[in-house]
Amino acid sequence: MSVTAGGKATARAHANIALVKYWGKRAGAGNVPAAPSLSMTLDALVTETTVELGDGATDEVELDGVAAGPDAVTRVGRVLGELRARAGSTSTRMACVKSRNFFPTASGLASSASAYAALVTAAAAAYGVELSPEDASRLARKGSASAARSIHGGWVLLPGGDEAGPDPAAEPLAPPDALDVAMVVAITDPGPKKVSSRDGMTLTAETSPYYQPWLATARADAAAARAALAARELPRLGELMEQSCLAMHASALAARPGVIYLRGVTLDGFLLVRELRRGGRSCWFTADAGPHVKALCARADAAQVAAALGALPGVTRTLVSAPGGKAHLV
Repeated sequence: MSVTAGGKATARAHANIALVKYWGKRAGAGNVPAAPSLSMTLDALVTETTVELGDGATDEVELDGVAAGPDAVTRVGRVLGELRARAGSTSTRMACVKSRNFFPTASGLASSASAYAALVTAAAAAYGVELSPEDASRLARKGSASAARSIHGGWVLLPGGDEAGPDPAAEPLAPPDALDVAMVVAITDPGPKKVSSRDGMTLTAETSPYYQPWLATARADAAAARAALAARELPRLGELMEQSCLAMHASALAARPGVIYLRGVTLDGFLLVRELRRGGRSCWFTADAGPHVKALCARADAAQVAAALGALPGVTRTLVSAPGGKAHLV
């Protein structure tokens, strides 16, 4: 499309890693998680998105230099449509969206979280719509539930379940420097995963006999993790992170057919982190809907943990990330 003057903005947002995971959506509209989650925003995992308004008949979406598929265009269009409804005189203008991830896309590194947080931030500015952080979080959630957390920096809680209310926003709990930690990300297979998180959640919720017990565990773990963060108790927070990871994957593995994101190298990474901890390093593992290993560790131990995971067969590279900041315009 040709682009009219003005109506252009670029934003950056950071992916986040859920220490306590939500895995599954509440019944009904709104893309609300079935359980609460607690996350850490990661400074090293960045998405940059530019939104430019034009005179085309439809929105155009490009991801990493390639035209997005119809499903992604539809999801992006929902977010843009809500902003157009608020935008007054510019409400009829379509958008050209160009988004780039500076880390592997759709492979289990929460690229959708940073992507939709950056989209909301840039699109609101392009359309001239002022959003509070709470409203931005709610809108980002409609594209990707975890994106509600990436609007904020540091340590973030996203309510879930029936007690979350009709339209929950993520809540920042603590600033990035609340704990002197780093997240080591050991990348294994950088390619797109075979089963999307959305499809994996749906299949787990519909068929896994462990899904309801998982929900009860997730709610209890989220409350305990919030208390551990408030008390700045890193070992307790790390223990809860490991428990949440294993419980989530157990529920997914028990689906019919089983939803398998973990690989041999993932399990080897888990065992290596435990071995490092027995040797005196402050580190704890997790993995999302993908094969990569993430290790939350005391900042002083990050280099040693990264070196050990980087030497593991099957790990292609490691990233060390400090807690990151909020989504912002550039």
